[in-house]
Amino acid sequence: MKAFLDTSVLVAAFYGDHEHHAPSLDLLLRYKKHSVACGAHSLAEVYATVTGMPGRRRLGGEAALLFLADVRARLTVISLDEQDYAAMLDGAAAVHLSGGAVYDAILGYCALKARAEVIYTWNVKDFLRLPASIAGRVKRPG
Repeated sequence: MKAFLDTSVLVAAFYGDHEHHAPSLDLLLRYKKHSVACGAHSLAEVYATVTGMPGRRRLGGEAALLFLADVRARLTVISLDEQDYAAMLDGAAAVHLSGGAVYDAILGYCALKARAEVIYTWNVKDFLRLPASIAGRVKRPG
């Protein structure tokens, strides 16, 4: 697997007026499904984000599901099993992660499971806190 897209890239790809839209959309469209992935957890995060936005940016559930169907058609969706979660928690504890950073670890371990060469995220700082096997693959889009 060449690339793994973080939730931040998927959300930016959706909103045409987002400051990171163009490079995020480029990543979403650049790769074939067999060479790009996202975490199953990102599907829930994207849904929660776009349906929870304030004002005119808020989407209804149907529109969010249409976008997520496109994501699922274009990307390989990776999920963790029980053993993967145990390894992720061991790794998170080893680098003293706590709170919401554990959700970044879930995605990082999905990227490892996908054997992604690079993890694209707009939240580089957050992913650099993860174990070196993940942090060494992190890159900003563009």
